[in-house]
Amino acid sequence: MQSIVEPGSVVGVLGGGQLGAMFAGVARRMGYRVAVWDPDHDAPAHRIADQSFSTPFTDHDTRERFVDMVKAMTLEWENIPAELCEWLEQRRPLHPSSAVLRVIQDRLTQKQFLASCSLPVADFAEVQSGHQLHHVISRLGLPLICKTARSGYDGKGQWLVRQPSDVAQLERVLTTSSETRWIAEQFIAFVRELSVIVVRSVSGDTRVYPVVENRHEQGILCNSRVPASISSGDAEAARELSVRAVTALQGIGVFCVEMFQTQDGHLLINEIAPRPHNSGHYTLDVCTVSQFEQQVRVTCGLPLGEVRLLSSAVMVNLLGDEVTAVMSAEGSRETFSTPGASVHLYGKRVIRPGRKMGHVTFTASDGETAVASAQQFMSRVKIPPSVIPSHS
Repeated sequence: MQSIVEPGSVVGVLGGGQLGAMFAGVARRMGYRVAVWDPDHDAPAHRIADQSFSTPFTDHDTRERFVDMVKAMTLEWENIPAELCEWLEQRRPLHPSSAVLRVIQDRLTQKQFLASCSLPVADFAEVQSGHQLHHVISRLGLPLICKTARSGYDGKGQWLVRQPSDVAQLERVLTTSSETRWIAEQFIAFVRELSVIVVRSVSGDTRVYPVVENRHEQGILCNSRVPASISSGDAEAARELSVRAVTALQGIGVFCVEMFQTQDGHLLINEIAPRPHNSGHYTLDVCTVSQFEQQVRVTCGLPLGEVRLLSSAVMVNLLGDEVTAVMSAEGSRETFSTPGASVHLYGKRVIRPGRKMGHVTFTASDGETAVASAQQFMSRVKIPPSVIPSHS
């Protein structure tokens, strides 16, 4: 049993993006001081932290200073070097563990692990060359998705092969890429994309948030609706499957289990994120305890908080230039005057296409009212406007 890290102590977070910044903000509200380590000098969490380090994760002097400063640690990104995490966790509590990261960081290893635990996933195969691609296609068929085994997020490092004419182009990518391993997955004609935030403590105590329904565009999350527009039976099945996956990993911390619901109603796990997730941002505004507070609680050995949804909500991401529609005087006046709208801007200095610059959560006593507010907002900032799931 992990001893409680008392308020007033320093907790560390590896990674300083918006997730690290949200963690730091909540930790400070709970009475903790925060040390952030992120090589990016402009990472948002640096501006919130009590102590921050912007050296590479390979810097040995920094890891000594960092571990001496903190009482416990967590991370905001699954691609923190597992070797660093293994060194750190030998000296201070770190959740999730390096063992979990080694499974999660490699998509092929992750899928193999899930399949070995009899957890449902799409058919997949390893690809190591363009020549091998043909054998994989003959087995999985078309269309299929090919992804780099490591790194890549928000649609990066992914290729959709719809028809035979697409194969030659992907072969050229595989031949010229510095990567040596890819995973090919059977393309799933899903009805909806779902996700569930699961929190698990050192003692095995578990909390499960409501099922969220997500919409992606070009591999980037566009909006999320909670509760998802599915039956109570399907919601319970998604929650149960998510807990099984996190328990199989022996995961400690906050996890997001992303899944597809197929046309015949089956659930297939897509990926697991060992950290708070974009689709869980709604918890900041409409849950008694947010995913970030749960992360602080797990990190510090505190009892987990209750999971109670206070209202329906739709979360809309602000991607790239879309953030300007909220930051301008006219746009901010309109957005901030919308009942139930909560604006979260991440303070990133550089705007790039598809970069997550902030989000707006629309809350209401019923789901359709929240959808209507979000849809009206998106018709102003997104071209063309995106679709938000509605109850059928």
